[in-house]
Amino acid sequence: MYTLYGTSGTGSCIIEIALNRCGVPWLPIDACSWEDTPGSATLAQINPLKQIPTLQLPDGQVLTESAAILIHLGLEFPTSDLLPADPAQVIRGLVYIAANCYSAIGIIDYPERWLDGTDQGSQAQLVVAAYRRLHQAWEVFADQFALQLCASTGVPNALGIMAAAVSRWAGGREALQQSRPEFARLLVQIDADPLVASVFGRHWPQWREQR
Repeated sequence: MYTLYGTSGTGSCIIEIALNRCGVPWLPIDACSWEDTPGSATLAQINPLKQIPTLQLPDGQVLTESAAILIHLGLEFPTSDLLPADPAQVIRGLVYIAANCYSAIGIIDYPERWLDGTDQGSQAQLVVAAYRRLHQAWEVFADQFALQLCASTGVPNALGIMAAAVSRWAGGREALQQSRPEFARLLVQIDADPLVASVFGRHWPQWREQR
């Protein structure tokens, strides 16, 4: 049994979709770093940073980092269509999102972690710069990875799932609708995949009305 630590409206939805695609049994544990939840203490024991998603494998191994989890599941379950036969560019895209988009969102959400003191003006400047960097990163992603988001069967692969979820945060979708409208429409198509739509609908209850 796989055990997924996460909570609603977070990157745990990415791994939830992937686990369902792999067709394996898994147990959800409500846990996060910003509030006390039933699984917080256990999460802290297996992942001291209390980052989510965290996935515990059936043999007890612990995996963190969404990109790493997706790569593992794609390799472990090749018929899931999470990774193509030649996965180099999809793996590159997964790491790109983690390194460029996730990191900028972390600064936007928690600017105080990156600055000494409590200077609100400096924090505000940092957030503005992080938004600009994030939206530029999505433009580059759209230009380089638009053809890498779906498997040959037409279903979203690991990269498509991750891009569709992470682009929902910090105005990513809205910025792409302005600068890369065709790519934004591609993400909406991924949203509409039945499995993706089902999970997104649980994580963001207003999703159907918004899209």
